[in-house]
Amino acid sequence: MINNVVLVGRLTKDPDLRYTANGAAVATFTLAVNRNFTNQSGDREADFINCVIWRKPAETLANYARKGTLLGVTGRIQTRNYENQQGQRVYVTEVVAENFQLLESRSANEQRQQGGSTTNGGGGFNNNYGGASQQNSFNQNQPSQNSGMPSFDRDTSDPFGSDASTIDISDDDLPF
Repeated sequence: MINNVVLVGRLTKDPDLRYTANGAAVATFTLAVNRNFTNQSGDREADFINCVIWRKPAETLANYARKGTLLGVTGRIQTRNYENQQGQRVYVTEVVAENFQLLESRSANEQRQQGGSTTNGGGGFNNNYGGASQQNSFNQNQPSQNSGMPSFDRDTSDPFGSDASTIDISDDDLPF
C-alpha cells in the first residue's frame, strides 16, 4: 500500500510545540495550500491542512518556522479518533510529517513578515499564497545581489529577435 503526501504551503500560525509524558517533542501546525484552480469569481482558494511532526524535527520546525513561512512537507495521512469531554466520538484526519523543508530564505521571510516583498534577496521563488501572483525565474546574466545566493531571475529577451541570421539544425540534432 502507498500512503505518501507532499505539500507546499504557508503556515497559518506559529507551530505549537509540546512534549509528551515520555519527553518526546511533538509540534502541530496548519498549512494553507493553494488549489490549482480559481473559483467562479476568479479567486484562488486554499485548503487548510492539519499536520503533526515528532521528535527532533518538531523542535527544529518550532525554532525556525513562523506564521507565513513557506514550507515543504512530506509525510503520510493518518486518521485517529477519541472521545471528547461530552462523550462524543471525534474523528481526526491529519498529515504526519516525516520531513520538512524551509522554502524561502530567512531574509525573505522577515521581509514578508514586515509587510515587504516576497522575493528572496537574489530573486528566486516567489509564491504569493493568498494572491494570484506566482513567479519562477531564472537568469544567468545577473550576478547575485544578496547573501551569496545566485540570482535566478529569468532573462526574458528573445535570443533570436535581434539576429536576422538563420539557425542550421540537422535531423541528427532533433530528439525524435
